[in-house]
Amino acid sequence: MSAREDILDRLRSALRDNPAVPEIPRTYREESGMSTEKRIDLLVDRLVDYKAGVTVVDQEGVAPRIAELLAEAGSYVVPAGINEAWLADAEAAFPGRRRTDSPEAPLGVPELDAVDAVVTGSAVSVAETGTIILDGSPNQGRRAITLVPDHHICVVAADDVAGILPEALRRLDGTRPLTWISGPSATSDIELERVEGVHGPRNLDVIIVRS
Repeated sequence: MSAREDILDRLRSALRDNPAVPEIPRTYREESGMSTEKRIDLLVDRLVDYKAGVTVVDQEGVAPRIAELLAEAGSYVVPAGINEAWLADAEAAFPGRRRTDSPEAPLGVPELDAVDAVVTGSAVSVAETGTIILDGSPNQGRRAITLVPDHHICVVAADDVAGILPEALRRLDGTRPLTWISGPSATSDIELERVEGVHGPRNLDVIIVRS
């Protein structure tokens, strides 16, 4: 008998007398039943509680709001698949400040550390927990660009706001690199003093876009 077979035989022997595992009831909520407006209101409430900046706009309001948020940024980075219409006002007002990160020409950590802000889209959000989820799609880019700059400006489509977590999970591909964001990066030290910006952006601004 090989060592592998010996180990497996011992495991089978040890498990032989175990009782059968009963079926676990799955009675948790799978649908929130919330209207679009209710989901938006709840997401805004949660994000504000997490100390994120939140603005709800229509499609025409995205570009002006992004330009306003970037007014004090010396430079900013965007993923290669960003919606260019979102940046129209910022490009006109602040030429030369933009950096683009792409799979073919990724920016290094020193380059990302030198920029002040990042602008991305998002995959799905959870209203009940105030969580925004990125999945590395072209309009979101790789995880590094959303963790190194100090200010993250994230655009959330109202149609992508789920009420509760099970609804959000059904919209995600679990094999993709998922980043879950619940407010700006913050932690507490041993004396329970809040410290911001340790594990990601110190400032988070969310733009929720109505259809």
